[in-house]
Amino acid sequence: MKLTVRHITRILTALFAISAIFYAGCSQSPQPTVPAEVPSPVEEQPEGSRFIQLSETEACSVSQTLTIGKQGIRSWMDFAPSLQRSATYVAKKPQDKIALDQYGLQVTWKTIALSLQKMQALLPQLDADPQLLAKHFTFYRLDSDPQFTGYYEPALQASLVKKAGYSYPIYAKPHDLQVLKLEKIHPRWKGQRAYYRIENGKAVPYYDRKAIDIDGVLDSQHLEIAWAKDPLDIFFLQIQGSGRLLLNDGSTKHILYAGKNGRQYVSLGRVMYRRGLLPKDGISMQAIRKYFTENPENTYQLLATNPSYVFFRLSDTGPFGSMGQTLTPRVSFATDPSYLPLGSVFLFDVPMPEKSTEGTFQYGENMAGLGLAQDTGGAIKEHHLDFFSGYGETATWIAGHMNTNGAVWLLLPK
Repeated sequence: MKLTVRHITRILTALFAISAIFYAGCSQSPQPTVPAEVPSPVEEQPEGSRFIQLSETEACSVSQTLTIGKQGIRSWMDFAPSLQRSATYVAKKPQDKIALDQYGLQVTWKTIALSLQKMQALLPQLDADPQLLAKHFTFYRLDSDPQFTGYYEPALQASLVKKAGYSYPIYAKPHDLQVLKLEKIHPRWKGQRAYYRIENGKAVPYYDRKAIDIDGVLDSQHLEIAWAKDPLDIFFLQIQGSGRLLLNDGSTKHILYAGKNGRQYVSLGRVMYRRGLLPKDGISMQAIRKYFTENPENTYQLLATNPSYVFFRLSDTGPFGSMGQTLTPRVSFATDPSYLPLGSVFLFDVPMPEKSTEGTFQYGENMAGLGLAQDTGGAIKEHHLDFFSGYGETATWIAGHMNTNGAVWLLLPK
């Protein structure tokens, strides 16, 4: 093979990185016996949108900043169940097919599987030396400061039967909702779906939120699986994708995503800002709820500005992500699978929202840890990640206020 200037530069860079380990403090522990597959090299990309390959010295520095305790993780071994869920999903994918093809980086499902295997093999050693990550993985930083938002598992007061005080229906997936995988028509539409119903022998878009909640077009289908006290609770449940019903007898029931109407998602917070109902720097779930508490007469009209609608099913377990596996608080993320494929392993660093001593919102110390792409979302596109904060008051606070930029490093096996 003819060596170009680029090849020589990469070789020299690798040699300098290896020699620098002795000064940077990276571990020299033996490598776990996991087979390796070298991912395709990343070509030079314009600044702003690319995967940037870190040197081992740079990766070492990133590894030193990790604070998994802030994820609620006591030991790296505690990541094992979450990693296994991802491994189970990835093992079912066609291993020779491309899972990621962005910015010159092509990665197969086999490489994603090897990343998971290597991480699982490393777990017992990482408590003592997290810098082993830099020895066994190539770090690819996702450029352009990825956006982080949060989602959580909401709880809402509900009844399984309609009764006084519980008059707002939560619907199962309608019988007349049809879904077509568009890649069956043309490969250029791979991963895209059309949601429709048949009316007078023709396919038409499925009903939007206004038709469902205001016009009552689903009333005759008898799809109600539960009844809530507050329509805003249902709206937030639809945004999160799953939650828990708090029933009258003190028991709880998981309520999980079953389908959607396929309409475009429109941010209610942004609509309210444009109408002068919320300040630009005050858009949060808590602020939206406060407005509706004070102005209940505007509820359905404002909610209908988001035509997207989600349907549910009841379960005794949950919550589940798009992989069909349960989610782990502060570890699972919803991602755009075109940029971070489901099952992929990455490190992240992001400032966390917290309450000040006066009870106001502020960003506190950063959380730097291990993330797993285990979910997707209609509003999660490109360099946008949704952090699953879990269940409870703190999780609700974080998800309601998290909207900031952070850093992401995709981990691929050396």
